[in-house]
Amino acid sequence: MTGQRARVAILYGGRSAEHEVSVVSARSVMAAIDRTKYDVVPIAITKEGRWLLPTNTPEQLEVRPGSLPGTGEEGTGVAIVREGEETALRPLDGGEGFGSVDVVFPVLHGPYGEDGTVQGMLELAGVPYVGAGVLASALGMDKEMQKQLFASRDLRVVPYIHVHVEDWRRSPDSLLDLAEGEIGFPCFTKPANLGSSVGISKCRNIDELRDGLNVALSFDRKALVERAIAARELECGVIGNDEPEASIVGEVVPHHEFYDFGAKYLEEGSELRIPAPIPDEVAEEVRRVALEAFRAIDCAGMARVDFFYEQTAGMLFLNEINTIPGFTPISMYPKLWEASGVPYAKLIDRLIELALERHA
Repeated sequence: MTGQRARVAILYGGRSAEHEVSVVSARSVMAAIDRTKYDVVPIAITKEGRWLLPTNTPEQLEVRPGSLPGTGEEGTGVAIVREGEETALRPLDGGEGFGSVDVVFPVLHGPYGEDGTVQGMLELAGVPYVGAGVLASALGMDKEMQKQLFASRDLRVVPYIHVHVEDWRRSPDSLLDLAEGEIGFPCFTKPANLGSSVGISKCRNIDELRDGLNVALSFDRKALVERAIAARELECGVIGNDEPEASIVGEVVPHHEFYDFGAKYLEEGSELRIPAPIPDEVAEEVRRVALEAFRAIDCAGMARVDFFYEQTAGMLFLNEINTIPGFTPISMYPKLWEASGVPYAKLIDRLIELALERHA
């Protein structure tokens, strides 16, 4: 460590469609982190992929109702490099360096940040980083692959099919027939490798299904068609490395028909119930399956695990695992741990400790 305090690089923004959500998450992390314990260095990744020491830090960016800020393009270009026994932050113009980095906290959502790409680069740089490793990050990003893995562990998932963009271009009508026959209506279409409900559509007929797949495949080369079930949306936080722990269970009650991007980030009205008003045995099953999902992808550090609870039939479905959950002021992950007795600043402490433990 450098001096008395660990130097933490907060990595945010990124090239994905979740760029703005990442900026707001970074604002919250920087507001909550204990500045008496950490020197904080914000590193912005622009939508074009430039790495900057930004002129305007996340805390200086304005969040307006109905609008989320991006990183902007102003700042000094930098790179994280390995120099001897240290990991250093170096300007791209060859000028004087900006010192070493003890640990990186990627607050990135979506491809090029949450999918193992940045994690692999940080592994090469030899720097500790918060969250899952390369494999778990890749699996956690790809909804199709994680569902296959969950099913192989006898963890119940909602019926689905996947659609590849090349197959869609060649024979859309046959894929529409397949989806109608195997999944039926209503159903959801979604990109396989994206989060924050970006690109998700609810489809009630063939025409809406066609439109929904076109939208999903505009974001990714692979999409899912999932059966829509009348269910409650439950979420559980997980923290740890080899001995993970599960938080109490929360419930999302969206004010839209489903919990889409607008309901999550741009509008008020959705309700987060913590703890979720569900029977104790259901909550315990959610916690158990959340830990199973965490272990199934060989996750580390943190994750938020999402479920559907079909109350009438008493059936619990594992929806997905998120290896870099949201850290915005309205995000469920920090709220779940706050309600479980771990305040936001202590949560960040614990995640940094886990990063150092895993690296060691």
